[in-house]
Amino acid sequence: MPETTTYPTNQKLRVLKNGDWFAQKEQHKVRIEQLIGDYLVTRSQHKKDPVVDFLFEYYAFRPSMLKRWSPGFGVALGFENPSDLPELDELIISENHAWLDVDKFPEKRLRSAQWILAMLKNTQEKRPSFGCFGMHEWAMVYKIKTPRHNQIPLRMNSEELAEFVESRPLVCTHFDAFRFFTEPAKPMNKFELSRENFHNTEQPGCIHSNMDLYKWAFKLYPWIGSDLILEAFELALEARTIDMKASPYDLRGRGLEPIKIETEEGRMEYIQAQEAIYERGKPIRKSLIQKYQYLIDSVSENQAN
Repeated sequence: MPETTTYPTNQKLRVLKNGDWFAQKEQHKVRIEQLIGDYLVTRSQHKKDPVVDFLFEYYAFRPSMLKRWSPGFGVALGFENPSDLPELDELIISENHAWLDVDKFPEKRLRSAQWILAMLKNTQEKRPSFGCFGMHEWAMVYKIKTPRHNQIPLRMNSEELAEFVESRPLVCTHFDAFRFFTEPAKPMNKFELSRENFHNTEQPGCIHSNMDLYKWAFKLYPWIGSDLILEAFELALEARTIDMKASPYDLRGRGLEPIKIETEEGRMEYIQAQEAIYERGKPIRKSLIQKYQYLIDSVSENQAN
């Protein structure tokens, strides 16, 4: 069990021995290679991937950043050779230990961190809803001439697609999905969504809300440890895969069989997948809340002294 000690900053830190954290760092590198190694090869060949591209283009955290390792705030790294330490400007070194220095947390990021924490807590407390059936992707191509992923064929022609969208309720609760609805589709949504009421409409059953846990994790890199960021990335990768399988795009040529939400069987398949994402997201959201709270409290206390 890692020891805990107090350092000159009066901050209690969990201590990891050199061999223990170095093994974690190497395991992180291996897992990243397993997850996106092949993707990075095809990306270097300028080939599109509508699933993984989204995670590095919509979310502003590049593969090079995902590969980097941080222990996160509240952890001290014992070391023998300083050159082994992760290259983080926020590290402070005292004798043979290094840790993220609370004095180096940017004051301008505190308000943003507080907003994210409040949103995560509010989302956690809500009852999950599973009734959207992934219709957001369909609303994004409703009555539009050129879909976003125009290099991928659709599973229906434009008339059939419009008829299907009009036959189903749109009950999207996630503003960052809703804002990509086509203009004719936006008035059809049950909820009025905006950036201002983001806190009030987020709910934990939403597949995009769970995908966004990755964003809330990397937003505070390196203060949030790479282990949790990677866990959130894996969840986002699975959620995005489900998102695209349930979309109107035909991805069978890329090895993704569609979840045909235009059928009762497909809708049941989608709900099961959505519920599984929700269950996987619960402990990640809980961990993020705990780490955000600890960091914010530590920064606020440090500023007060």
